[in-house]
Amino acid sequence: MIFYTSICAAGVTNCKYRRAESYIQLAIPSTLSVCGMENKMKIHMYNTKIKRIIDIIGAGSAILIFMPLMLIIALLIKMTSKGPVIFRQERVGLNDKNFVMYKFRTMKLQNPEEEKRLWTRKGDPRVTPIGKILRRLSMDELPQLLNVLRGDMSLVGPRPERPYFVEKFKKQIPGYTVKQKVLPGLTGWAQINGYRGDTSIKKRIEYDRYYIENRTIWFDIKIIVLTIFKGFINKNAY
Repeated sequence: MIFYTSICAAGVTNCKYRRAESYIQLAIPSTLSVCGMENKMKIHMYNTKIKRIIDIIGAGSAILIFMPLMLIIALLIKMTSKGPVIFRQERVGLNDKNFVMYKFRTMKLQNPEEEKRLWTRKGDPRVTPIGKILRRLSMDELPQLLNVLRGDMSLVGPRPERPYFVEKFKKQIPGYTVKQKVLPGLTGWAQINGYRGDTSIKKRIEYDRYYIENRTIWFDIKIIVLTIFKGFINKNAY
């Protein structure tokens, strides 16, 4: 009887040890997972702050450098066509929030409703002579440096689109809304790889997704450098 009781006690003890071991095995990965998530969040917040600092310094410096050129462009637009120098257009930004994006006006004055729905194509008759040059050299985008200073945009990120086309592409292209998870950019990974203007939206989203999944400060710097050498002049900018 004593012998049987001892065996049972030993068995219970072993069971307790096994249960304790299993609890430890479950707890350790869970703890490591939580720590890993916290570290990723801290790194992401740190990168976001650094990115914002780079945006402010970069946009502010670019405005000072390009100010004489921007004044000349404004004068040429005013002298050669009727209408405002700056073109304001509603775009969809971070978290699906709309904002007003600035550009140098490169087209003739249009019906506001048509302007929201018409896609720019090669040889578009709406583009002015000065506008063709500005669009070819991407100089029409310079006023968006103000959007970057305001926090509507970043120097680097997926290009923002008009609300009408966002709704259209959401229905046609799976995963299109992933680009609304980050600030839109003045330049992006898709753009320096040739996907701008009247090019494949599906391929553009693939490049945007790659950027979002792999974005770092160094990746942003790489895109900015590549933009200087191959992003300003593009055959698809018209």
